[in-house]
Amino acid sequence: MSEQQALLFNNDVFYQAFAARDLEAIDAIWAVDAPVACLHPGWTPLFERSDIIQSFAAIFEGPSPPDIKCLGARALLYGAVGVVICYEALDENYLAATNVFVRRDSKWVMVHHQAGPTEEPSEEIRETPQNPIN
Repeated sequence: MSEQQALLFNNDVFYQAFAARDLEAIDAIWAVDAPVACLHPGWTPLFERSDIIQSFAAIFEGPSPPDIKCLGARALLYGAVGVVICYEALDENYLAATNVFVRRDSKWVMVHHQAGPTEEPSEEIRETPQNPIN
């Protein structure tokens, strides 16, 4: 598996954990030995790992946790830093997301997640299956 494929794989693991409401898997994907940050739409920036993990717990336990599907993921590599830019589909709405990973012990771990509203992606992106795991 190439580094780019490994990065996209871990990005997919993040979205699968979100879809499964699996807080343990969310916790496992985030770096423990690097500075981290998370900006959920409409939230203030989070910089403490424990606050970030708790934010996902709050989203999962909320009255209507969103069903998010990752679309059009593109990986950019900068040595031991990887950036994935993608769309997040939420019913008829879309967010643009940036997920930043660092390589630790041959594994990509997340150090930053940010998502915000955007316009609808092209039909090609909306209809392309997105699952680098399979």
